[in-house]
Amino acid sequence: MSPHVVYANDIKHKRDELAIQYLPAVKAMAFRLKERLPSSIDFMDLSAIGTEELIKLSRRYDELLNDSFWGYAKKRVYGAMLDYLRSLDILSRSSRKLVKAIDYAVEEYLLIHNEEPTDAKLAEILQEDILKIHEARIASTIFAVMPLEDQLHVSDEGSSIASIEKEELIDIIKNVLSTYKEREQMIIQLYYFEELTLKEISNVLNITESRISQIHKSVIEKIKQSVGA
Repeated sequence: MSPHVVYANDIKHKRDELAIQYLPAVKAMAFRLKERLPSSIDFMDLSAIGTEELIKLSRRYDELLNDSFWGYAKKRVYGAMLDYLRSLDILSRSSRKLVKAIDYAVEEYLLIHNEEPTDAKLAEILQEDILKIHEARIASTIFAVMPLEDQLHVSDEGSSIASIEKEELIDIIKNVLSTYKEREQMIIQLYYFEELTLKEISNVLNITESRISQIHKSVIEKIKQSVGA
């Protein structure tokens, strides 16, 4: 075997070892994301997507350009998992309309009954098939874990957000959040930046998961209105 082949195999072996070293971190990331998703999303699928991306990254990693492999790979692995969720085409135009109707019905029901309605109750209120209600609520839950940019670019009529510079959008988000109370701002911080589940936020802030979900959706809608989406 030539020295060149031996050297190439040695490099490949080291890069594969690098990927193996961070497999537990990928599985932990997949598990953490799965905790925020409905039961219909399989942890094994997320883990496999993340592992595949990790291996690809390990084979093109250059330690001269990046001194930390996981620092280089972490966002890309998580991004691959989000791309997988996006590929499920979770919110069609029709389901977005139904999600909006569900959100409004849930808010009204909560005000009157102080509890969230079941899928059966929502089907009765909206005169809609219960399976469609169930699927729309699953889609809404999946979509809620997406980065804010994903959610802000979705609009039934098309969005004007695409033409806004990132720095300007950040300022708009900050201005919208400033109109909310400190606890409500904390919900957005914990959900998007600390990546806590609704249950965990509920335990931290002593507020119901339904109310947290309401506040989250209210913030998204206010940001959209601020840019004329």
